[in-house]
Amino acid sequence: MSDANRVAALRPDLMAIAELVASGEKVLDLGCGDGMLLRYLIDVRQITGRGVELSEQGVLACVGKGLSVRQGNLDEGLGDYPDRSFDTVILSQTLPYLDDPSFIICEMLRVGRRAIVSFANWGHWRCRLGLLFTGRTPLAPGLPQPWHASPRARALTVRDFIDFCAREEIKIERSIYLGESNRALRVARHGENLRVSIAIFELR
Repeated sequence: MSDANRVAALRPDLMAIAELVASGEKVLDLGCGDGMLLRYLIDVRQITGRGVELSEQGVLACVGKGLSVRQGNLDEGLGDYPDRSFDTVILSQTLPYLDDPSFIICEMLRVGRRAIVSFANWGHWRCRLGLLFTGRTPLAPGLPQPWHASPRARALTVRDFIDFCAREEIKIERSIYLGESNRALRVARHGENLRVSIAIFELR
């Protein structure tokens, strides 16, 4: 597959994450799914990449792409990896499904020089209006999953995560906000939640 086709195949939020990764880095992708991001980074950024994925279907898809991925539950931690084993540890669209997000993020920052975390924003204006006018649990933009579907996701907003990082003394090095058009937004400090569909944070 050509580089142009790989770019077209990546979701916009994964492409935004890929642009944060420098050539030649050592990368660990947690909850790597079918391995699309990891395969792209290896082929285009020439990284050394590994992944962890819970679902057997995802692991098999990764193996089919020739990726080094192990099956594992992130809530059990990253004890197999020594401190500073990687330059970058990625957690894309997986944070709301974890039982102990604080533990996992601390583990990410232990085994990696930095962490990149992304999630769908439940503070988007469509979520607010949906709950107000219908009285039903809304679907977060970028995460079209009903409340009863498995695995269960916890509602999470940009403001929630910023407050969490401040409380845990985690430094937010950079934040990227994608709108419904999947384009990067320039968001005022007190307007983070309203227009953001997907939030991406680089942590130290």
